[in-house]
Amino acid sequence: MLLPLTPLDRVLGDRTAKSFAKHLGLHTVSDLLQHYPRRYTSRGELTPISEVPLGETVTVVADVVDARERRMRGRPGSILEVRITDGIGQVSLTFFNQNWRQKDLRPGVRGLFAGKFSSYQGQLQLTHPEYELFPEEISDDDAKAWAELPIPIYPASSKVTTWAIGRAMGVVLDTLSPIEDELSPELIREHGLLPLDQAIRNIHQPKQQGDWRSARDTLKYHEAFALQAMLITRRALNQAAPGVSRVGVQNGMLAEFDAHLPFELTAGQRQVGEQLQHDLAQAHPMNRLLQGEVGSGKTLVAVRAMLTVADSGAQSALLAPTEVLAAQHYASIAKSLGPELSAKLGLTLVTGQMGQAERKRAMLQLISGKAQIVVGTHALIASKIEFFDLGLVVIDEQHRFGVEQREALRLKGKQPPHVLTMTATPIPRTLAVTVFGDLDISTLTELPAGRQPITTHVVQLSQPGLVARTWQRIAEEVQKGHQAFIVCPRIDEDDPGEELIESGGGAEDELEFLDGTEEANLEFAKRVRQPLASAVGMTASLRALPVMSGVRIGMLHGRMSAEEKTETMARFIARDLDVLVSTTVIEVGVDVPNATAMVVLDADRFGVSQLHQLRGRVGRGGNPGLCLLLTSAEEGSLALERVRAVASTLDGFKLSEIDLELRREGDVLGQTQSGGRSSLRLLRVIQDAALIQAARADAEVILNADPTLERNPALAEVLRRIDAAAQENLAKG
Repeated sequence: MLLPLTPLDRVLGDRTAKSFAKHLGLHTVSDLLQHYPRRYTSRGELTPISEVPLGETVTVVADVVDARERRMRGRPGSILEVRITDGIGQVSLTFFNQNWRQKDLRPGVRGLFAGKFSSYQGQLQLTHPEYELFPEEISDDDAKAWAELPIPIYPASSKVTTWAIGRAMGVVLDTLSPIEDELSPELIREHGLLPLDQAIRNIHQPKQQGDWRSARDTLKYHEAFALQAMLITRRALNQAAPGVSRVGVQNGMLAEFDAHLPFELTAGQRQVGEQLQHDLAQAHPMNRLLQGEVGSGKTLVAVRAMLTVADSGAQSALLAPTEVLAAQHYASIAKSLGPELSAKLGLTLVTGQMGQAERKRAMLQLISGKAQIVVGTHALIASKIEFFDLGLVVIDEQHRFGVEQREALRLKGKQPPHVLTMTATPIPRTLAVTVFGDLDISTLTELPAGRQPITTHVVQLSQPGLVARTWQRIAEEVQKGHQAFIVCPRIDEDDPGEELIESGGGAEDELEFLDGTEEANLEFAKRVRQPLASAVGMTASLRALPVMSGVRIGMLHGRMSAEEKTETMARFIARDLDVLVSTTVIEVGVDVPNATAMVVLDADRFGVSQLHQLRGRVGRGGNPGLCLLLTSAEEGSLALERVRAVASTLDGFKLSEIDLELRREGDVLGQTQSGGRSSLRLLRVIQDAALIQAARADAEVILNADPTLERNPALAEVLRRIDAAAQENLAKG
């Protein structure tokens, strides 16, 4: 949309503009006009207080019940306490030394009240409240229209309220020149859209409910069309980019590798392999996403692609998110290739924990071209790392890397290298890009022969008997000769864990057990109900648990040195340890076929994709897997719903849709992976999939007829702005 890029200080004044920039990230008129209302209310309806989330800054419509002043104890001054209601629930507002507000906040007065909702001594309260009251004296007709007039409720902050945004929006709209449409009149008529100028005004200043709904539909289509046109343009540029065909020699190292495989490739692996061979033969860079369930054989497919590139004389780099995974990939590839082929390829590992001499040797291998297959962590991105001829970049678990990190490795090629990204569970951004059609997609759906299913159960900590049974099940698995993972959200008490949670204590507390094992287990279960278990504390607690007597328990976490982590994993793989208590460093890639069971503590603290990835660490051998998700999430909560969703299916692609709905899409064109910072303003990938596909078809027609957009200058300018914003975000890192 061609909205004005005028700085806000020229329209709203310096003070207001600085506040909007600091607290909402809004800098221009365009930013403000695209800061759309979160929802709409009216003066005639009351917001259900029961639906207000604690800890968030929100706005409610409510009536004043009463206002009372009382003197503060032990110091001068007074407190004005005001109660408001939606007719069922009540919320308390507190003002210090502001008794003058009592004149306005009279019983029966209705208004908008904003602030952060919290609970104190069992009573809901609104801290640092602000309000805007509705007028009382008004004619019947005006009162009816006034009561039904939709009131936009904007995403706000404690410093910039929704009505402050509304007032600023009014100032901007009053001075705004008519907005030009980048869509053709034919498209507008075909889809029954409003003119863009009318849609912008109606979404911010609707006169009736239908106004903002039709405006939203129009703006959704504009957003979908612009993004599709941008992605189609990028795809065309990628295919036109100068590249190098990486077709390997016949009967080379790939043929040697295939001849010595001790098993047959699955049909899916053969099919995807053929797709990659075709892509690598093209003179433009491949940009393909390889999706497949945990254990479907993605790494083997990638190795075969790297051998094709090696047969062409070029190098491949596999980027892994952790040192543990990089080391495992290195060992796994070396084992698959065998010593002779590994030496011929100069298989090399590069991590940040390598010694200086070892690192220099690795760098020499890379720059000379002797290392044709390189496995590494973020260390591969370092400015000092150079390649002789980088032909293929493989990104494992691509959601663990930002766009700028992947781009930094891609730019190390003399010519743009082919790029293959892999994931076992598409994160929201990946699924969004998939729906938007920016990548070529390959999917592995088969699991290797002999792979057993994983059974998943949710264990609520409000049922201590079931928690006690959890540890008995782990002990039983160990007695069968199997191994188990115990996953914790934090390392120790000083570690805030995966999320900021106002909580303390946990299973890491020292436990004193009774003589009887059942009583001890129940006591342990009660203590474990405290949130945020730690790896350090859980290791000590499990070693003290009678039912785990004789079980060899080890620990793995991110603060351990590379040598300690490698040694611990080696002991676990060699079966010198029965149980490994770990943080999420084992989330991806770790392959221990004898591990059949996993317990995830505080499972509600992890995302859907994370839980699915963690679960994939068990059942990788010939025995069925068991995953127990322990949670203190309350019945009916979204957190419990999320955990139960993971337990309900092993389908990673179905889970990715659930994850997308919960976390949003991320930055589709830029670098941000987190769902909370979605670059999409009104579109939602799952709900609006049909609209997105329709917009793509329309964009393809226009771009096929006018590739340079000479006949569509307004659309060309919109795409230029989108690309400039994405590049700016990339530069910021």
